[in-house]
Amino acid sequence: MARESRAQSRGPTPAQRKYLRSGLDQPGGKLPLFDEFGQEVSRRTVTVCLEQGWAEPWFSNPMKPDWIVCKLTEEGRRLVEGRRSSSRERSAEKASLS
Repeated sequence: MARESRAQSRGPTPAQRKYLRSGLDQPGGKLPLFDEFGQEVSRRTVTVCLEQGWAEPWFSNPMKPDWIVCKLTEEGRRLVEGRRSSSRERSAEKASLS
C-alpha cells in the first residue's frame, strides 16, 4: 500500500512517461509492445502503468496471450500532456473508490 501511494505522489518514471507518451499519436491511444529499438517494453513498466490507471488493457492477442496490449487512459493522457483533472473528475474518481 505504501509503495502504491509513493508511486502516485511521485508520478511516472522517465521510462513509464516515455511509454505513455508513445500512445498520444496512436489511434485509440494504443501503447506499443516494443520500443524504438525493437525491444519488448518492460513488463514492469506496463504493469505499473496499469496499476496506476494511466493505461488499461485493450484486447487479448490470441497468437501471443502473454503480451499485454494496452491503451492510454484519459488520466494517462492528462499526465503526459501536463493537464490536471477537473475537480468533478477527481470527485468521481474518489466516489468510485468508496
